[in-house]
Amino acid sequence: MKIGFLFPGQGAQAIGMGKDLYDKYEIVKNTYERVKQLTGIDVAEITFNSDEQILNETQNTQIAILTMSLAIVEILKENGIKAEISAGLSLGEYSALIYSNAISFEEGVKLVQKRGEYMQNLVPAGEWSMSAIIGMNDEQVEEVCKQVKSGFVVPVNFNCPGQIVVSGEKEAVEEAAVKAKEAGAKMAKVLKTSGPFHTEKLIKAAEALKQDLLQVEINNFESKVVKNLDGQIYTQKDNVQEILEKHMTSPVRFSNGLQTMLDNGIDTFIEIGPGKTLSGFVKRMKTDKQINILNINNVETLENTINFIKEGNE
Repeated sequence: MKIGFLFPGQGAQAIGMGKDLYDKYEIVKNTYERVKQLTGIDVAEITFNSDEQILNETQNTQIAILTMSLAIVEILKENGIKAEISAGLSLGEYSALIYSNAISFEEGVKLVQKRGEYMQNLVPAGEWSMSAIIGMNDEQVEEVCKQVKSGFVVPVNFNCPGQIVVSGEKEAVEEAAVKAKEAGAKMAKVLKTSGPFHTEKLIKAAEALKQDLLQVEINNFESKVVKNLDGQIYTQKDNVQEILEKHMTSPVRFSNGLQTMLDNGIDTFIEIGPGKTLSGFVKRMKTDKQINILNINNVETLENTINFIKEGNE
């Protein structure tokens, strides 16, 4: 069994996510406490007791999802479950880099705190939106965006075959959705995000983050991590800081990353964190081999996954 971890990004959040894990496992509680001490943000309070509007603020969303994912990883480590390769969607790449120890827990958490703040506060004025276009290929969505006349919109997340996210000005994103449906898309779904993420509009946020990235020590990778930038595995020669700066303003090639994992023999994918969106992306990948797709977002799915892996290794 060759295991790959998948870490979700912004949009997967929900009030109460991880609460049963927090209540049951001391190591989860400890992880939330570590994050609170490092950042001054009470992630448990925001996640379990606030409302959607507060949780959906980028500076809260990112640290909340990261904390839940890293807390679950701690339980998997205790049970001897390791990934050969990990990947994350946008924000999730930080979870993967921290898991691989390329970036330390402390520095990674602080980076994500800053990243969330910059992505919320250093965005040009205006109404922004993101929408997932279902049922069209990459080229078709790119063509639709070119035809939009009402404002700025570009494809930004190439998630899996037949699902591409567009990002930009709210009116332009809405026009793109209409044009996509007219051109044969099955549906267009607005995402729970608040900015023109992975576009040139985040250049100021990327420049601000660069200053923080330059202060971070990059360690040797203890396990492989797939880059969003091109879907390839990081090498020790890669300039991680530069890649993470570009990551903010560049499209996410998640579909390519999943293909890289399959090509490297990953046959068991475990999605770690809120929701199960990434599991759905894996299901849409074309492969001839038998693969297992698991997700962990509560106590039940955690215990099921641990049992499945242990039985498979007996």
